[in-house]
Amino acid sequence: MNSNSQSANTPDTYSQRLADIVGTAIALVTLTLPVFIISHYSSPNVQNYQQNLTYHLTRSQK
Repeated sequence: MNSNSQSANTPDTYSQRLADIVGTAIALVTLTLPVFIISHYSSPNVQNYQQNLTYHLTRSQK
């Protein structure tokens, strides 16, 4: 067996590196895009929309 011959299973380093870069880019977009979308569409002036319930009671005349 010749020790300086290349193996048949030598990975293509360019395609492996490209796959790593593309995978990292997809992961970053997946993690950051929802945060940017939520911050873009959320209002900076968040108001409390709870209504104060007031009851006006009148006395009946007898």
